[in-house]
Formats: sequence, structure tokens, C-alpha cells
Amino acid sequence: MKTIDRSSFKGRDFISLHDFSQEELNCFLEVAHELKAEQKAGHPHPILQGKTLGMIFTKSSTRTRVSFEVGIYQLGGQGLFLSGRDIQLGRGETIADTARVLSRMVDGIMIRTFSHQEVLDLAKYATIPIINGLTDLLHPCQVLADLMTIQEHKGRLAGLKLAYVGDGNNMAHSLMFGGAKMGLHVVIASPSGYKPDPAIVTLAQEDAKANGGFVEVIDDPSEAVKGADVLYTDVWASMGQEAEASERMKAFQGYQISSESLKLAQPSAIVLHCLPAHRGEEITDEVIEGAQSVVFDEAENRLHAQKAIMALVM
Repeated sequence: MKTIDRSSFKGRDFISLHDFSQEELNCFLEVAHELKAEQKAGHPHPILQGKTLGMIFTKSSTRTRVSFEVGIYQLGGQGLFLSGRDIQLGRGETIADTARVLSRMVDGIMIRTFSHQEVLDLAKYATIPIINGLTDLLHPCQVLADLMTIQEHKGRLAGLKLAYVGDGNNMAHSLMFGGAKMGLHVVIASPSGYKPDPAIVTLAQEDAKANGGFVEVIDDPSEAVKGADVLYTDVWASMGQEAEASERMKAFQGYQISSESLKLAQPSAIVLHCLPAHRGEEITDEVIEGAQSVVFDEAENRLHAQKAIMALVM
């Protein structure tokens, strides 16, 4: 595998895992593991001394806010929290103008929002790196942390089977991209009407073909988890879908990670969940608190994975 010059990431946007090669994603993961080891050993790493990250939130968050704010601080820089109420974006200033103004004042922008187009527009007009902290289409930072967690617990990525059970949402999309690029067999099990975007599936399948992975979308959750090394799920109704909650509750009956799912998976399977979890819905309390659950390692790894992203692109 060819080595990547780490300086080649400087100034690049981090919007989708589809935008990076397997070697480049491996580089992000290597840096994440290095920074985690340094932090655990108590070694400071002020790589971004004096740099500022503008953090735009039109969608609230626990993990994204804390991990980016703590992460930039640990890298020697400073995070600036900007909610929709704090900036003129909430009062009709265009994304283009916001991008050009912030580009002259901060060194990078992380945005967590509803519309994916907003991130693309921000990247189009900004002259500094844009990091996608989540959109309704993709959640690449989470999946980089997921890949890191799988590496820690499994020692590898290529050839593993990852079964995702639930809504074909931004998590399913980014897991397909990340899994495909890293040579995993990714199976998404979603009910009719809630399957992943077909255009994303096609792109992910092309990525898989080029990188020794495999991506498929099926109906049956039991079939998906059979022999899986990694089980993954997400809430049935994401933020902004509260009005559909009762309808989704009916549609997703049976799309749950439970002790029955674990019996069908590999005995050494690990369980992931991006959190927050609705225990008793998409995952049982017994499983999330069980020996095979690594969801809190996964949550912590958001910090380390995102520090790697910032360290490389800023």
C-alpha cells in the first residue's frame, strides 16, 4: 500500500467518505490512533496552535459539539460555537456570504445541519476546509470513528461483515461508503419505504468493487445479521422526524438488535450504535449494556477521529 504524504490533506474538505481513497482513509485512521495513544499517555500535541474552528450548528448535538470543541482545544486551537441564533444565517444571510466572511476570520468550519446542499454550498464559497459534522444525507465523522473502533476490537477492517439494521438514513449511507472503501461486506436491512438512497447504494457498490468490499440492501434483518462480525443500528426516527415517530414505530417492528440477533452473528461480534439510543426500540437494554457492546468506546473515538480530520485538513 502506498504511503500518503500527510501534508497533501491540508486545505481539503471532509464532506463524504466517498471523496477519499482507501489509502487516504487509512491515513486518517493512523493519525486518529496516534493522537489517541498520545492523549492516553498524557503527551500534549498542539498541532493547531493558534488556529480557530468555526462550529455551525443548525441541528443540536451532544457528541459532535463536545468532541469538536474538546478536540480543537487538545490540538492547541480554539472552537467557536455558532448556533443558528448566533449568526446571521438564521436571519437570511446567504451561505455564500457566510462562507466568505468566516473564511477571512477562522481556519476551518465544521457544520452540522439538515440540508446536505448547505454543506456543499459552504464548501463552494469558502476558501478554508469544511468538515461535515452531519447532514440528513451523510455522517462521515461518525463512520470514521466507527472504523477506528472496529480496528481496535477486530485488528482489521477488510473482509469483515457489518450488518446495519434499521432506517436507510445518513448513517446507512456513510457506513456503505466507509465500509466499501475499506473492503468490508456491508449489509443494510431496512423495511420497504425506508431503504437507503439508490444513488448512494450505486456509488457505494462501485467503491466496493474497486476496493474488495461488497454492499447489499435487503429486507430481512435476521438474514443481515447472520454471521456478522459487527452489528449496527440507529434510532428509528431521527431529529426532525418526530411527526413520523408513531408511523415509523410500526414500520420498524422487528428491525431491532437484540440477544436473538447476537445468536445469529459471529460469537465474537461487536455491537455499535451512533447514539443517542432509544433502548427497547432499535436496540435492547440488555445488548447495549452487554459484553459485546462497544458503543461507549465508539462514542469516545469521535474525539480522536475528528482530531485526526482537523489535524490533517487544517
